[in-house]
Amino acid sequence: MQRVTRFLLLATFFGASGSVLAQPAGSQVRPTIVLVHGAFAESSSWNAVIAKLSKDGYTAVAAANPLRSVAGDAAAVSAMLHSIPGPVVLVGHSYGGPVITAAANGNANVRALVYVAGFVPDAGESSLTLSGKFPGSTLASAIAAVTLPDGSQDLYIKPDMFHAQFAADLPEDQAKLMAATQRPVAQAALAEASGVASWKSLPSYVIYGSKDRNIPPAVMRFMAERARSVRTMVIEGASHSLMVSHPNEVVSLIEDAVKAPER
Repeated sequence: MQRVTRFLLLATFFGASGSVLAQPAGSQVRPTIVLVHGAFAESSSWNAVIAKLSKDGYTAVAAANPLRSVAGDAAAVSAMLHSIPGPVVLVGHSYGGPVITAAANGNANVRALVYVAGFVPDAGESSLTLSGKFPGSTLASAIAAVTLPDGSQDLYIKPDMFHAQFAADLPEDQAKLMAATQRPVAQAALAEASGVASWKSLPSYVIYGSKDRNIPPAVMRFMAERARSVRTMVIEGASHSLMVSHPNEVVSLIEDAVKAPER
């Protein structure tokens, strides 16, 4: 499955023509589920979710989020959406929330948005402004910055703080692997203001953990209520890494979005 997914993504982002994903001939068209990871993570963070969705008969693909800028990252995901026949459900984790919010604009095949511990921004808001809207985030003290040749900065979570900060409900050994494979986000991307809020015209679904140390639960609750989330799930004791630690609950919410009647 991983090898097939990697091939599909390469075909999309390196300019191959034709459809990325095709429904089997004669089958009823089901939405394709496009999963977008956030900062300090990477595409394999969706592995357990993809495995469960596949077992249930759904087609899912994890997009490679560049983590460079909201507009640029959304354009990369949008290009992928253009090549998928039939409806799509977009799923975003953390910073992937602003990315799917932007990527859905102009793509009529997007049926719903699912935010997995993800920012649900309105126009003019950034990940940084939202995370500080209510107290509770300890991310700033866990960040290590690396200055790039152009003077900009990439942000990582310090490896020795990754477990407690990002994945406290996972075994320490697993968190260490995630820390070693984390991908940095451009600081400018977290500060970039969002544009048109597609959740105002699309049904949204939200899931988050009560022990999230990146995005305070109070912020998640505020965003879910503002977006009039069709269904909001709060996982008691869960960390920011919901898709890894609680894939069953994440899949349940995604499948709710898939099965919901079109508006």
